[in-house]
Amino acid sequence: MTDNTAIIKIIDEITACRNITLEQLHMLLETDDMQAVDYLRKRASEKAHETYGNQVFIRGLIEFTNYCKNDCLYCGIRHSNTHADRYRLSTEQIMACCESGYELGFRTFVLQGGEDPYYTDERICEIVSGIKAKYPDCAVTLSIGEKSKESYQSYFDAGADRYLLRHETADEKHYSRLHPAEMSLENRKQCLWDLKEIGYQVGCGFMVGSPGQTVETLYEDLQFIKELEPHMVGIGPFISQKDTPFANEKSGTMDETLRLLSIIRLIHPKVLLPATTALGTIHPLGREKGIQSGANVVMPNLSPVNVRDKYKLYDNKICTGDEAAECRYCMENRMKSIGYQVVVSRGDYANF
Repeated sequence: MTDNTAIIKIIDEITACRNITLEQLHMLLETDDMQAVDYLRKRASEKAHETYGNQVFIRGLIEFTNYCKNDCLYCGIRHSNTHADRYRLSTEQIMACCESGYELGFRTFVLQGGEDPYYTDERICEIVSGIKAKYPDCAVTLSIGEKSKESYQSYFDAGADRYLLRHETADEKHYSRLHPAEMSLENRKQCLWDLKEIGYQVGCGFMVGSPGQTVETLYEDLQFIKELEPHMVGIGPFISQKDTPFANEKSGTMDETLRLLSIIRLIHPKVLLPATTALGTIHPLGREKGIQSGANVVMPNLSPVNVRDKYKLYDNKICTGDEAAECRYCMENRMKSIGYQVVVSRGDYANF
């Protein structure tokens, strides 16, 4: 049996049983047989089509604060970064982003920010309830980090529909390499379980190629995702940021990110899977290639142009100077060019 035939057989097995072994993961990530890799992406794309057709869901991203109390070693808005140009959006500015986004056809707004104590539970609830009151046909996604279960419940009661919280790595030792001592993987995981129990559509995820990552830690990520059964999984390449302790670390690759997108799609056929901005940052066609590898979500930026360049999680981020309308129609045309259709809908998880 040739190597090519063996790997194709493995891909078919993974597709059929919706699971993967560590040995199979090693083979898929380490093979240099591009014919087999193309087959992996083809199967993942077919699996996405079975549930979602050629539809790509579009989310309006609003990066509303780059203040953060945490000191994660990989992140450009970490608390210790004195070079960061800090900002906060007012409720009025956030609502203006939603207004322009709604006119452009967005029906999901993603409020993302650092863990900023200024935005108390009361403020977050006011913002969420304000958006839902004005745009009841829209979904509100929060991505604001680790909170108490009571806080998560209050946001849900105010109308929040989804919550994104990347677990970053499911390996304890690896987690401690990426985060300060006061943060714990145990708490991060508990937050995800709390969110799921409350009733959110929940998203987890990880960086591809982060310092200290191995095939073994990636396998732990996939096993945790299988256990959690999230509705969304956000992965993108690690990209270093010049004002962090990881400034000189090698960034993750597009190839490995695409392979993992495909593997996640085969293991979790209905999952909502973004082709991230980071993927578009490391390659001009990164997001298109992500969609062709099984992803089905894109998140153009609705943040005011004058703050976009300040939300520097990593260096060389794309689309920092584009107006919202530019981002929206550019994305639509990009998806059309590869045979996909950006749809105007909330884009919920299938059967949720």
